Amino acid sequence: IWDINVTGLVASAGIVGLALGFAAQDTLSNLFAGVAILSDRPYEIGDFIILDSGERGEVTQIGLRSTRLLTRDDVEISIPNGVMGATKIVNEAGGPRRYRIRTTVGVAYGSDIDQVAAVLTGIGESHPKTLRDPEPRARFRAFGDSSLDFELQCWIERPVDRGQVLHELNSEIYHQFAAHGITIPFPQQDLYIKEHPGIDPRPAAGGEREQIS
Repeated sequence: IWDINVTGLVASAGIVGLALGFAAQDTLSNLFAGVAILSDRPYEIGDFIILDSGERGEVTQIGLRSTRLLTRDDVEISIPNGVMGATKIVNEAGGPRRYRIRTTVGVAYGSDIDQVAAVLTGIGESHPKTLRDPEPRARFRAFGDSSLDFELQCWIERPVDRGQVLHELNSEIYHQFAAHGITIPFPQQDLYIKEHPGIDPRPAAGGEREQIS
């Protein structure tokens, strides 16, 4: 009507719309993923989760755009919900509110295995943060190259306590084994030297062994 060529305007509008679409793609993806997380509830605030990419920590906030985790180093990380919705998540606080921890130890061959199991079980039961249901248990797992291998299994309420509890259990195992005379062996090898027939084992005058004819 006004004799205006709108081809350039339409092309410019298309380019602007395309740019805005690409710019909003991540935002919309995070928004939809946030709604899905809030409705599906794969994790909640206070849960300890591990992502497939390796990040782990306690959930401190769930928003429409991102989820925030507090790591064991007291560092808060913010992860877009689009990433959270597309990755595998291990929720260590999901299901029954307990978490199993294991610590392994080897004892010398000839040790009293019943005594070893009793000492390990007592250590697990005496720790203030281990649960009584299920109760701590000791298992004789394998005949190792240099040791009889045992495993102590305990359950705790909070996954974030795992590192500290393992440290305290291992320390107590070391002290109790020393007190009860239970030896923790170290790997060792025996070397046998076999004499070759026809070779004099005594060094010759020049430092070399002589061939026996």
